[in-house]
Amino acid sequence: MTEHATLDPFVTEQIAALSLSKDRPLIVTDADEVLFQFMAGLESYLDRQGYEISLKSFAITGNVKHRETGVVVEPADMKQLLGGFFEEETHRLAPVSGAADALARLSDEADIVVLSNVPFAQRDARARSLEDSGMPYPLVANSGLKGPAMSSLASLGGRPIFFLDDIPHNLQSVHEAVNDVQLVHFVADPRLRKLVPSPKADHISSGDWEHTASHISDRIRAHVAA
Repeated sequence: MTEHATLDPFVTEQIAALSLSKDRPLIVTDADEVLFQFMAGLESYLDRQGYEISLKSFAITGNVKHRETGVVVEPADMKQLLGGFFEEETHRLAPVSGAADALARLSDEADIVVLSNVPFAQRDARARSLEDSGMPYPLVANSGLKGPAMSSLASLGGRPIFFLDDIPHNLQSVHEAVNDVQLVHFVADPRLRKLVPSPKADHISSGDWEHTASHISDRIRAHVAA
């Protein structure tokens, strides 16, 4: 697909280093708010820096304010705050309940890749965190929409193929890039799950790894039996 050309060279390099099998299904999962408790970690970090976040919408920019003055943090300052958060907290985020056990079971049936928009400078910290949390799966640090990276991954892996993410526009991007992908809109934090818009593309919604793993296993077995 033409979207391959939009991949950052570092993303292309990481994907080229993977060993995926055409004979096994492929599960590609986001990390923040799917495997790791991103929002809980961000709230703790902001609190230590003298800020607070008000979850009035599924957005960070515009919802963070100085705790003492109530002044909303400007977008440029928010970018700097988020940069500090990833630098200090990427290796410390707590795993989402059930994620490691569910992926361990699914790894018997499928190849698993973590596709995360973690800043490139924190890629190694995220890889170590995955390892330490019992999720030692190949990691691709991505930038921007995930359709282009998923298109490349889909060309290497087998079928069926699954993609999990909390961000609707990433799910839509992947839907448009990969014809036969099965989408899971996964948001671990129940507060965010109430706020996030529903993706337009066909998908299932979940915040529970037991439910998600059962769904994926059922689809894999149905594919094998067909």
